[in-house]
Amino acid sequence: MSDDRDPHVPEAMDAARAILNRMRESALGRGEARMDAAKAARYEDNAAARKQRRRASSAPAKYADGRDPQEIGNLFGKIVRDRGWTAPVAVGSVLSRWSALVGPQISAHCTPESFEDSTVVVRCDSTTWATQLRLLSHELLKTFDKELGPGVITVIRVLGPAAPTWRHGGRSVKGRGPRDTYG
Repeated sequence: MSDDRDPHVPEAMDAARAILNRMRESALGRGEARMDAAKAARYEDNAAARKQRRRASSAPAKYADGRDPQEIGNLFGKIVRDRGWTAPVAVGSVLSRWSALVGPQISAHCTPESFEDSTVVVRCDSTTWATQLRLLSHELLKTFDKELGPGVITVIRVLGPAAPTWRHGGRSVKGRGPRDTYG
């Protein structure tokens, strides 16, 4: 009984080789051709080029009179500029994006109350945070100029925490009120 196997190849390698050969025969039976790495790379490059040509040929015609379909963001920006709404949009941007503009730590303790004539009024929950925000106001103005555009915010007015009121009812006595320290 003669054995065709190579004595230096273990039996597991023969089983793997046999499975690989069966898979190759199966692929040839389905009509799939074997391809080396260089040929596969050329195929991918050609496919990308074909896709690019298809995309370029299906592009809509450009009209010189502005009838082209445009992206909504570009249209919105043009409408805002044409109608002079840049300042009100900037106000909404400051108030809605406050935590992204100043950071989560500052936004947790300081909230914008109003925005008028390029001045932001900010209320802090403690006098410590009010002092900290006054010290950081120069850096925040630089950030606002970079993010929102120059001149949108020129002044940051910082207010400390509001003290409790001692006026109850319709009548009150003038004077300084109780002598106690707050904040």
